[in-house]
Amino acid sequence: MVSKIRKCKCGRYTLKEICPVCGSPTTYSRPARFSLEDRYGKYRRITKKTES
Repeated sequence: MVSKIRKCKCGRYTLKEICPVCGSPTTYSRPARFSLEDRYGKYRRITKKTES
């Protein structure tokens, strides 16, 4: 699970894939939080296996 907030090179945060200010692509601000009770871990591992 990834947060919806994205960060641009110019330092601004947005929800869009392209920065509305400078026009460069954005990336996710940080990785998802780790939890031992990961409800979706099973599905992520299945998806990762099928994509490889």
